[in-house]
Amino acid sequence: MRVAVADDNVNASVLIIGAGPAGLGTAGALAQRGIRSIILERAADVAASWRGHYDRLHLHTTRTLSGLPGLEIPAAYGRWVARDDLVRYLEGYRDHFGLDVRTGVEVVGVERASAAVSSPWVVRSAKGEEWHARHVVIATGYNHTPVLPSWPGQEDFPGEVIHAASYRNPRPYAGRSVLVVGTGNTGCEIAQDLAEAGVGPVWLAVRTPPHILRRDTMGMPAQWTGIAVRHLPAAVVDRVAAVIERTSIPDLRAYGVPRAKADLLTRVRVGSIPVQDVGIVAAIRSRRVTPVPAVQRIEGAVVHLVDGSVVEPDAIIMAAGYTRGLDGILAGLGVLGADGRPIVHGARNPSGATGLWFNGYTNPISGMLREISRDATAIAAAIARG
Repeated sequence: MRVAVADDNVNASVLIIGAGPAGLGTAGALAQRGIRSIILERAADVAASWRGHYDRLHLHTTRTLSGLPGLEIPAAYGRWVARDDLVRYLEGYRDHFGLDVRTGVEVVGVERASAAVSSPWVVRSAKGEEWHARHVVIATGYNHTPVLPSWPGQEDFPGEVIHAASYRNPRPYAGRSVLVVGTGNTGCEIAQDLAEAGVGPVWLAVRTPPHILRRDTMGMPAQWTGIAVRHLPAAVVDRVAAVIERTSIPDLRAYGVPRAKADLLTRVRVGSIPVQDVGIVAAIRSRRVTPVPAVQRIEGAVVHLVDGSVVEPDAIIMAAGYTRGLDGILAGLGVLGADGRPIVHGARNPSGATGLWFNGYTNPISGMLREISRDATAIAAAIARG
């Protein structure tokens, strides 16, 4: 089969895969250094994953610490930026730097080129297109592929079962009962969203007790604290954080939420971010959201929980996380860890993979967008030096 290769793509200096914040931020940082890049995006526009998030979503990081290199988020968007405003910002970022975004391009493979080709990397699309590049930046997103767990008997459940990625707002659930599975920020906020709209009952299945922090205290965002402590020994931060949690967040044990272990930063370093309280604590204490133990199995319309109790929801929303979705396009390169995440990120190449870069695959306590911006700047500087 003849491979389609566009003339202006044959020897691109930099190819970036993904037109979310990490891809756009890296391209913007390169543009500030006079380096042209091409962004390949499988969706129809930039910021595709953000467009698909639930309606009420706001950043849990402050506007001033969430902008990409070279362009601040407008002050008019407020301290906690709404989903739609962030999408507008990312569209404006593309336009501000005149970034070359090729939409509708699904990348299926990144490979080392043959010795006969001057550019070391080949990128292939699902349509048979082929690009050669000196540098390839992988920026397809931390939350790329929804994970939908299953329990024994789930196939016979008569109600609706969806991943949180498909949830938009509570309107479809009026007059229905809902079980939300997962106590990360997404699960807690969806449960709160449903409860505030009068949906009920709303159950929240708790497997691992979450760490819950105030989004800000006396005007100081929790993100600032996260930045200050992220490089400290985990054992020290874990102990101090446990004291802060107990003094700032009401005891929810009587409502069905056990206390989390003293392991906040330890969990963060394996990708588990604390819940920012934007109302879930009040929703639990007012009994509008009822925490229940983890799901064990399903029998017909009945969901059995690990403590022997049962609930009978009309719908189940699984806020159970995502995978990075990189195994397929990077098969055989040896650049991913056992968890599917890149073994390095930012201004470092994996061993034996010079010119291959990763941005957006960490979930730090200091704020993902802040670290994306920092890594974008570092990657651009490294490419400029090379």
